[in-house]
Amino acid sequence: MKIDPIQLTTDLINCPSVTPEEGGALILLEAILTKANFKCQRIDRNGIPNLFARWGSPVSGSTFCFNGHTDVVPPGDLELWDSNPFKARNDGSFIYGRGAVDMKSAVAAFVAASLTYLNNSKPKGSIAIAITGDEEGKAKDGTKAILEWMKKNNEVIDHCIVGEPTSTTIVGDIIKIGRRGSLTVTFTAIGLQGHVAYPDKAINPIPAITDLIRTLTEKPLDSGNKYFDPSSLVVTTIDTNNKTTNLIPGKIKSTINIRYNDLHSSSTLLNWLKSITSNIEKKYDLKIQIQEQLSGEPFVTKPDKFSNLIKSAIVKEQNISPNFSTSGGTSDARFIKNYCPVVEVGLIGQTMHKVNERVEIKQIHQLSSIYNEILSSYFRAF
Repeated sequence: MKIDPIQLTTDLINCPSVTPEEGGALILLEAILTKANFKCQRIDRNGIPNLFARWGSPVSGSTFCFNGHTDVVPPGDLELWDSNPFKARNDGSFIYGRGAVDMKSAVAAFVAASLTYLNNSKPKGSIAIAITGDEEGKAKDGTKAILEWMKKNNEVIDHCIVGEPTSTTIVGDIIKIGRRGSLTVTFTAIGLQGHVAYPDKAINPIPAITDLIRTLTEKPLDSGNKYFDPSSLVVTTIDTNNKTTNLIPGKIKSTINIRYNDLHSSSTLLNWLKSITSNIEKKYDLKIQIQEQLSGEPFVTKPDKFSNLIKSAIVKEQNISPNFSTSGGTSDARFIKNYCPVVEVGLIGQTMHKVNERVEIKQIHQLSSIYNEILSSYFRAF
C-alpha cells in the first residue's frame, strides 16, 4: 500500500481539528493504517482523541516510533486568510491551511514513509505511530495518556522521532536533541489600598513588586553549557488593574517565565524565587503569594548511535550536515524522554500558527524521504 504525502496532507488539513476536536483526522489515519496492517488502538481520555498504531511485533526486534499531533490552534480572524483555513489550497508550490506546517504535513510524511518502507522491506522489529489531539492544548490527556496506556499494556518503544517543525532554512538542518524546561510563576503582592493623598495610611505593593522584578532580572541565571544556551527569565505581565489615578492599589500581580537548561530544576528555581520573595516581603512588610505552573523539565538526548544515525540519513538525503540543538519551546518529547531516547526532526516552521499558514510541497517530499531513510538505517543498525 502506498500513500501520497501531499494528498494526505491535504486531506488532514480539511479536517477541522482545533483542540480538542478530532475533526475526522484520526479516523482517516486509523483507516489508512489499519488497511496497511497496523494494529490500531484509540486511546481517548477526557474528551481528547488519541491514536496508537503498531506494525509488527516488539518481541522480535527493536521498535521505532513516530510521534505527532493532528490538533491545531484556531485560525483567528478568518477575514485575514486568503482562503478557507480548513479547505487546503494547493497553488502548485505550496499547500495553504491551518496545520499545514504544525504539523499535519509531518504526520503525512511519516505515515507515507512508513508505508513506503514496509512495501519494500519486512524488518525484524516493529514500527509504532503515536498521534495525539492534545499537543496544542493543555497536553494532559494526549501523548501522556498514550504513554500511560502503553506502559499499562506492555507496549514498548525503543527510539522515537517527534515530527515537530524544527528546521530553519533547509529541511533537516536542525535535529532537536532536547528542550529547555519552562516554568511560569505569578507573584501577587498584597498591600493595603488607600488614598494617594495619605500614603502613610496605605501599603503600596508596587515598589515591592518592582524591587522583586529588578532583583530577579539584574543578573543572568547562567552562561549555558555544552548542550544548552543560557537560561532566560522574561517578565510577561505587571498589572494592578487600577482604573483611577488617586488610588493606591491594594495588590499587584506580575508574571515571569523561565526557560532553563539542565543546570537547574524547577525545585531549585522555586527555592531561589521563594528566598528572594521572602526578603522582599520583610523589606516592605507585606505578603507576596506565589503561584507556579511547570510545563516541563529540561532534558537532552546526548549524541549517540541513534542521533548520529539520523544525522547520517539527513546527510544522505539532503546533502547537508544538520546541527544538534535544544532551542525553542516545549514539545511532547518532554514526556517521551522518560520512556526512550527521543529526538525531533521536522519541517521549516516559519509560518506555524500564522494566518495563511503554508508548507512548500517539495519539503513534504524531502521530509518523507528523510524518514524513509531513517527507517532503513534504523532496522539495519538496531
